[in-house]
Amino acid sequence: MHIAVIGTGYVGLVSGAGMADFGMNVVCVDKDTEKIAKLRAGEIPFYEPGLNELVQKNAAAGRLSFTTDLAEAVKRALVIFICVGTPPAPDGSADLSAVKEVALSLAEIVDEYKVIVTKSTVPVGTNRWIKKLIDENKKHDVNVDIISNPEFLREGCAIEDFMRPDRVVIGGESDHAIAIIKDIYRPLYLAETPFVITDLETAEMIKYASNAFLATKISFINEVAILCDKVGADVVTVAKAMGFDPRIGSRFLNPGPGFGGSCFPKDVRALAYLGRQNDLPLYILEAVLKVNERQRGITVEKVRRMCGDLEGKVVAVLGLSFKPNTSDVRESPALDIVEALVKEGAKVRAYDPVAMEEFQRAKPELSIYYAKDPYDAADGAHCLLILTEWNEFRYLDLEKIKAAMAEPAIVDARNIYEPTRMQKLGFRYEGMGRGKFSALK
Repeated sequence: MHIAVIGTGYVGLVSGAGMADFGMNVVCVDKDTEKIAKLRAGEIPFYEPGLNELVQKNAAAGRLSFTTDLAEAVKRALVIFICVGTPPAPDGSADLSAVKEVALSLAEIVDEYKVIVTKSTVPVGTNRWIKKLIDENKKHDVNVDIISNPEFLREGCAIEDFMRPDRVVIGGESDHAIAIIKDIYRPLYLAETPFVITDLETAEMIKYASNAFLATKISFINEVAILCDKVGADVVTVAKAMGFDPRIGSRFLNPGPGFGGSCFPKDVRALAYLGRQNDLPLYILEAVLKVNERQRGITVEKVRRMCGDLEGKVVAVLGLSFKPNTSDVRESPALDIVEALVKEGAKVRAYDPVAMEEFQRAKPELSIYYAKDPYDAADGAHCLLILTEWNEFRYLDLEKIKAAMAEPAIVDARNIYEPTRMQKLGFRYEGMGRGKFSALK
C-alpha cells in the first residue's frame, strides 16, 4: 500500500516512519524545503529516542522517502494522512489554517478515490468540515472518504507508543475506508491492541478528553502539593498511596512546575473553548488551566524564598524541555520561569542535555548563560533549580555541585531527590509538596 503523510513534524515523521516499518510504502511531504533536504540527508529536525535509527532503516529499505511535491505524493497514494500543526489561537481555539490549506490543496489534486485520514488533533466537527471543503472545491468528480485517527504519542517514547499503542481509534462512516485503515494497522493485531471503531465526532472527542483528563490529574496533584507544603504533609507519599487505588492509578500524579508541551496546554484550551462555544462552560478545565499557570509562580516563589531578593543572584537551572527525552520546549514551564527570574534581576545559568538550542530560539531576548554541563551551570550559583527530570540529573556528583555553588541551596521542582539526604549533604532543600521540608509553611 502507498501512503502519503502531509507534515513532517513530530506526529507526521513518527507515524510515517512507523508505517514504513510495518511494510508500507510511505512518502512524507512538507513545503519546508530545508527540512525535506535535511531529512533526505538523514538529519532529524528534533530529538526523539530511536527515531533517527527508524528513519534511516526504512529509508535505506526504500519504504520511506521525503518530498516537497504534494501532487506527486498524492497521485501515488491510496491513503493520505494529514499531520500538520493545529497551534492555539489567541482565544484558545485550535488554529486550523494549516488543515484548511491541505484540504484545499487536496481538492485541487485528487483525481481518483482516496482515503483522507486526520491525525492532527482537531476540534469536534473538523473532519466533516474537511470533507465539505474538499467536496465543494474539488476539480474532479471523485469521491473521498474521511477518517479520524487521532494519535496518542508521548514525546520521549513515541516509537514505543506507535509500535505498541494502548489503543487505536478509527472514526468514520465508510466501512470500506475503515477496513483500509485497519489493514494499515494489521501488525498491531498480533499484539492484541484494542481497536475502537466509532464515528467521526466521537473519535475527535476521545483525543481531547484523554489529554484533558491527564492534564487534570497533573493540576490536581499540584494543588495537593501546595496544600501539603502548607500543612506539613508529604505529597510523594500521598500520591503513592492514591496510586495504589486502581480507580485512580499512579501515572500523572507527580507534582511539578506545571504541564507543558505541544498537546496538553493547547488541547485543554481548545476543549474549554468548545464548551464556551456551546454555551457550556467546562469549569473543571478552566480551573486546570489556572492551576497550571499558578504553578509557575509557585516555583519562582520557592526560588525567591530560598535566595531572598533575586537581584544579582545566580540561579542555575537544570532542564529546559517540558519533559525528559525530548528537545521540545513548546509551553515548557521553563519558558515562563526563566523569564520571571531574569525580570527579577537573577543571573541565570541554564543547562539541558538537548533542548538549549530550541530554548534559545524560543526566547532569543533572554540574556542567560547556556552551560556546557550541570557543574558549569552550578558554578557560583546561589540556588540550583531543577525543572526537568532528566535521568542524568538524578545521579549528579552532589558534593561537586555543592563545592561549585556560592550557596548550597536547591529547589527541586520535580522531586527527584530525597529531602533528608539533601539535608545530610548540607543543602538547604525545597521540593514540591514535601511538607515539613517546605519554606512555604
